Amino acid sequence: MSTAISPTAYNYKVVRQFAIMTVVWGILGMGLGVFIASQLVWPELNFGLPWTSFGRLRPLHTNLVIFAFGGCALFATSYYVVQRTCQTRLISDSLAAFTFWGWQAVIVGAIITLPLGYTTTKEYAELEWPLAILLAIVWVTYGLVFFGTITKRNTKHIYVGNWFYGAFIVVTAMLHIVNHASLPVSFFKSYSAYSGATDAMIQWWYGHNAVGFFLTTGFLGMMYYFVPKQAERPIYSYRLSIVHFWALITLYIWAGPHHLHYTALPDWAQSLGMAMSIILLAPSWGGMINGMMTLSGAWHKLRTDPILRFLVVSLAFYGMSTFEGPMMAIKTVNSLSHYTDWTIGHVHAGALGWVAMISIGAIYHMIPKLFGRAQMHSVGLINAHFWLATIGTVLYIASMWVNGITQGLMWRAINDDGTLTYSFVEALQASHPGFIVRALGGAFFASGMLFMAYNVWRTVRASNPVEAKAAEQIAVVGAH
Repeated sequence: MSTAISPTAYNYKVVRQFAIMTVVWGILGMGLGVFIASQLVWPELNFGLPWTSFGRLRPLHTNLVIFAFGGCALFATSYYVVQRTCQTRLISDSLAAFTFWGWQAVIVGAIITLPLGYTTTKEYAELEWPLAILLAIVWVTYGLVFFGTITKRNTKHIYVGNWFYGAFIVVTAMLHIVNHASLPVSFFKSYSAYSGATDAMIQWWYGHNAVGFFLTTGFLGMMYYFVPKQAERPIYSYRLSIVHFWALITLYIWAGPHHLHYTALPDWAQSLGMAMSIILLAPSWGGMINGMMTLSGAWHKLRTDPILRFLVVSLAFYGMSTFEGPMMAIKTVNSLSHYTDWTIGHVHAGALGWVAMISIGAIYHMIPKLFGRAQMHSVGLINAHFWLATIGTVLYIASMWVNGITQGLMWRAINDDGTLTYSFVEALQASHPGFIVRALGGAFFASGMLFMAYNVWRTVRASNPVEAKAAEQIAVVGAH
């Protein structure tokens, strides 16, 4: 079927804004990551100042790459996908604009407060209560725009990608509001409403599901639209995509306790987290296989299409990190891996290999369409970016695997008389070469973002406002 829609069909302005800021925050967040990785190689780079110390900058790095870079990619793609698959304009341009400016305000707030040491100390939830409230308001508005657009859709069917985006929006709101319940004592200081093991459990219910819903479910929504679009093939199995959705959101929410093995958390809760994490392998790989099999009959396109290469390699990293995660949740494996660099390697297998790569592929797919161009300025630069990103990710992960297993084995080595064989400092010295390789891998990845920024800038500059406006004025839209 094809449906005639009004000449000013889609709101691409807010999509353009989020897409451009994805690249900007990507460079800043990843550049900061390389800097703090370098601090572990050369501690002098802490400069002896509290504001530039690793402890202050590390949470800023995670907030910039997860919420600034990843968040902007999710806003951009979800607003793009929901309009095109529902064949209707966003329900409110002003509310959509509020989500853009509100989100940037939260990020700027993080850039100011975190180096100053204003923090809740909760992983991925460091922002103090005024910023946490602003974030919640922006997020609820986002939900209103997204679901409001779905209610006024011109298609009978709700495409599966929107199911994933919708679940990610709802669950992220729930996680953020529950975990941030706190008692303010001043404008920049609050204490958690929970205490002891309960606080730890709620924090890792939040922390793991920030990974599970913000960094997985949302980006799977991206995968289900952009992989078929770029490959010009229908999704391999629509039935499998529905099974994938329900299995994933049913299981993921229970996996958080695997962050708290061998702690004061009740043993039954630890075991439940472990069991659910292992079962989670099935829906994760079901989704990965569905994405990969979409390329049936189109594998030859990988030779000439670096955008498709970004999308497919991101799926490979998704498959790898969702195998590694359940394995690391097994208590005996966790006793070796936990608190070591192996965990950092696992996080970045997902963050660089899966989240960043699929975001980059999606942005490269969208930019020409958003600005009325036939394609990106330079395919060669996309190719160069792909290899920098891939090599950088592999260097990062491999160095952290080696470091992590080394640290785990050194920490548990015991002499015949029961004393520890190695001091902590000796384990740190053994980790130093891995720190160098990690910083190098990060530098490779971050430099690729500079290639992307130049390519995007040239593509945008080559368009003019009339062409960009014409990109929105689609007279006839086929079923997506």
